Amino acid sequence: MNLARITPIFSAVFAIAYVIAEQNNLALFTYHPRINEWGFLTEAPRNGPGMYWFGWIGSSLAVATALTALSVPILRQRSVPSIIGWVSPLICMVLFVYLLRAFFFR
Repeated sequence: MNLARITPIFSAVFAIAYVIAEQNNLALFTYHPRINEWGFLTEAPRNGPGMYWFGWIGSSLAVATALTALSVPILRQRSVPSIIGWVSPLICMVLFVYLLRAFFFR
């Protein structure tokens, strides 16, 4: 399988999954930096704030990998325009600027 055929699907799904994971706090794991411990899935903070960003990346990576693997049989017969791999992440970035507008524009 040509990597150029599956990269746009992976990029698009990863960006969309990241927005969903962040907005719903669907972390695959949680890091507690104060006590230097990792927890499975989203956990409540222990002795300080928990870091969920690593878990959101892990969740997005798992979803994007699974859906890309499921799309391989379809991609063998037809290709996806590479613009999809660029447009959806850019749309997600603009969406995050909107969602975090109180942070950016005070």
